[in-house]
This record gives sequence, C-alpha cells and structure tokens, in this order.
Amino acid sequence: MIAYRKDEIISASDMARTFSSILNSITQKTKEKIAISRNNKLEAVIIGIEEYEALSEARELLEHQEIYQIIKERENGKTISHDEMLSRLGIDKNELAI
Repeated sequence: MIAYRKDEIISASDMARTFSSILNSITQKTKEKIAISRNNKLEAVIIGIEEYEALSEARELLEHQEIYQIIKERENGKTISHDEMLSRLGIDKNELAI
C-alpha cells in the first residue's frame, strides 16, 4: 500500500472548493500526488499527466511480458490440430458455416 503524507490528502469537499490550486500544485510539481478522501476513506488520486502516462506504459509493458510468458510456456505443450478438436467435440467440419 502506498503511504500518503498528511498534506497529500484532501477531502472531496475541500477538493471541490480548491480544485484550481490543487491542480496547480500537481502541474507545477510542488506535490507529486493528491489523495482524495470521502467519509474518511481514500477514493481517488490525482497525479500529473507525465506520471500517468509513464504508469500506463509500464502497465502495458507488464501485460505484454505476461502474454509473452504464457506463449513461451505453451510453446512446448501438447497441441492438437483443428480437425482433431472438431472430432473430439463431435462437430462435422462440413457442417460449419464459413
């Protein structure tokens, strides 16, 4: 879990009242992040666009690495042909609509 300093947490009602100054603190990089709380529960975080884009790219890279790993694991596994799969499922290849 990410830790937030007291000055990085703002209530939703205070956020609504001071949105412009909060946005300025993020865009001018005087604050890295602002956590918004509602009913004493953290609900959202505001971060700069550069940070968001970097996080999105990192997440996408991780997804690609996971897919690559799955493909590598399956490369050496047992496979069957399309015709064999149809046969196992009791499907007549000639009855398939193409």
